[in-house]
Amino acid sequence: MRTEAMHRRADAATSPYRDHDFVFRLLQIPDDIPTLHNWFVQQRAAFWLLQDKTEDEVRRIYQDMMDSGHATAYMGWYQGRPTFLAECYDPAHDRIRQFYDVQAGDLGMHIFVGPRREHVSGFSRAVFHALMRFMFTHLEAQRIVVEPDANNHRIHALNRSAGFVYDRNVVFPEKIASLAFCTRRDFESATAAIINEEVHP
Repeated sequence: MRTEAMHRRADAATSPYRDHDFVFRLLQIPDDIPTLHNWFVQQRAAFWLLQDKTEDEVRRIYQDMMDSGHATAYMGWYQGRPTFLAECYDPAHDRIRQFYDVQAGDLGMHIFVGPRREHVSGFSRAVFHALMRFMFTHLEAQRIVVEPDANNHRIHALNRSAGFVYDRNVVFPEKIASLAFCTRRDFESATAAIINEEVHP
């Protein structure tokens, strides 16, 4: 198993990354914390497991993440407003390493799409695919690893739309997680047929 860290933090603070109408930048603490806390206390955030946290607890969680050296949070913006949160991490420093052999170039990912005032068909998929491109291009991921709750069927649909291949379920203290992987080739193959149709609101 690889033990050295390969985590790479994109220079999204001084040079925000743009993908169509989405903009990625580093999470700003404390400025972004009230937005995150407002998102996380809602029922739609049940799988994020932070509904019972105070704003100060959320701040500490993300400060620890940003200080860790092996995980980074990014805020995604659309039309001048924060729209989604992305967490990118080195699996070699995460508990997921207990369940598979981490390879050079692996990067883990979590994504949370915030509430929207109006429904736009395909919006979450467009956000998800933008994050995948960001990780492959700017974080130099060779393979992306996810471990969502086995009961989170909405995220499973997004994962499969991006080409993730499911391996097996693994047991965490708070959930049964579905371990899945996606290489750049998997992603490009899965999205080639829809790239011209994809919603870029």
